This record gives sequence, structure tokens and C-alpha cells, in this order.
Amino acid sequence: MFAAEFEYHRPKTVAEAVKLLRKVKGSRPLAGGHSLLPAMKLRLASPAALIDISRIAELSGIKSTKDGLKIGAMTTHAAIAASAVVRKHCPVLAETAGIIGDLQVRNRGTIGGSVAHADPGADYPTILLLLDARFTAVNGKERQIAAEKFFVDLFTTSLKHGELLSSVTIPSMSSGASAVYLKHRHPASSFAVVGVAALVQVKKGKCADVRIAIGGVTVTPVRAKAAEKLLTGQAPTPENIARAADAVSDAIENPLGDPYASGEFRVHLASVMTKRALIQVTG
Repeated sequence: MFAAEFEYHRPKTVAEAVKLLRKVKGSRPLAGGHSLLPAMKLRLASPAALIDISRIAELSGIKSTKDGLKIGAMTTHAAIAASAVVRKHCPVLAETAGIIGDLQVRNRGTIGGSVAHADPGADYPTILLLLDARFTAVNGKERQIAAEKFFVDLFTTSLKHGELLSSVTIPSMSSGASAVYLKHRHPASSFAVVGVAALVQVKKGKCADVRIAIGGVTVTPVRAKAAEKLLTGQAPTPENIARAADAVSDAIENPLGDPYASGEFRVHLASVMTKRALIQVTG
């Protein structure tokens, strides 16, 4: 099928892009285009105008800051996966970027486009929730949004009309902490049927700063608070890890289901994968 008619604009600066988004009714920003363009061809989305932000240089790049990492919204998955800076300061993010889609997707898709699209099967939302990331939105002035408040519903974020996601900031991980992201990959799309991210800092044989995030199971990624609490302050024994993994289901309400995987299966798989992730980060 063919997309409905639309205007096309290619701004050169963030300020120009924001101005167009506010001025042109029904406009949408265009990043890598891997989700928006197919939706337009199927007439699932019919924006009145596309604001192509792919050539705005100030939206790309990776910087190390005193507090962690700052990544431009238009930075590609491939650039993040290959970045020596990311691999040094937050290796789990580079590893996650390296398993997104396929080579073509990683070379074209962007971190900003992925999180702004907010697909429940995407990988970034889960790992960025785990890492307590912050999102910078611009609309004449900047607004900081915590990851836990950014993802609102299915394909819905807290970005307001006329706002443009400009960057993602990832705080430095705790000293001695280890993190991992695992996913059960859909064989056709490579999206996560279930994605589990875990971070644990082990101090004197006890678990501290325990974080567990689950994606793909519900419309937005969730933190498994009950499971985190059970393991915090405890030794990472097989019994304690199993007990924490069993509590993951407490964080999951209204699980998604489809012909490939029922909601019940997704919840069960989330528990199994959490156990594997916790063993990996504490081993």
C-alpha cells in the first residue's frame, strides 16, 4: 500500500524543528523511520507532515559527563553498540544496542526514535528504566523526564505536543555493580517477547542496589519492586535468587497476549529469565 499525502520538511536545527512541530498541525518527527514509515504505508498512521530530523547534527553524538553518559536522540543503535565510551561507562547499554533488530535496523534506527515510539517489545525502554535514565525534551526550553514517568501507555509517552526528544542521559552505575539485559526474541520481528534487565551491586557478600526491569509483558516496562526488596541485603544464594524471581509476577498486571505468546506464558517467562539474569550478574 501507499501512504496518504503528506508535507515534508527538513529542518537544519533543533529550534527550527520545534517551530515546525508547533506550527504544522498533525506533524510528526521522522528519525530512522523503521516504525513510522511502515505504519504510514498501512494507513495505520497518516501524519499531515513529516519533520525530518535525521540531519540535525546537534541531535547526534555520545558524551561522557561527570554524572554518566549523554546520548543524542539521533544516535544510531550501531553507534551506541560500537562506542568505546559507552562500553567503558555502561557496557550493558552497548550490549543491548548490539542485539536490536538486524544490521540494517541498527545502522538506521535511533535511540530517540525507539523510545519515543514506545513499542512494548522494544529493548531500550526496559534497559533505560533499569538505569534510571532521564530524557530531555525541548520546546523552546528544556524539560527533564525520568524514565519511570516517560512511558505512559501503549505507544504513548509523556512528550507533549510540539516537544522534541533531544537526548538521553544515563547516570553512572554504582561502583562494583553488574548489569545484564536478556530477551526472548520474536523469530519474525526480533522484538522482545519478554525482556529482562537486572542490576546488582554485591558488597561483602550481600546484594545492594538491586534493580529488575521487565519489558514486553505489559504496555510499558515495569520495575519488579517486590523482587528487588526480597534480594536487597541478602546473599545471592540460589534460594534467595529463586525467591526473588518468583516475586516478579507481583509487578505484572494485565499482561499482553498474542498468537505467539499468551499473557500467562509471558509472566512465566519473565520469572524464568529474571532468575537467569540475577545468576549472571551475581555470579
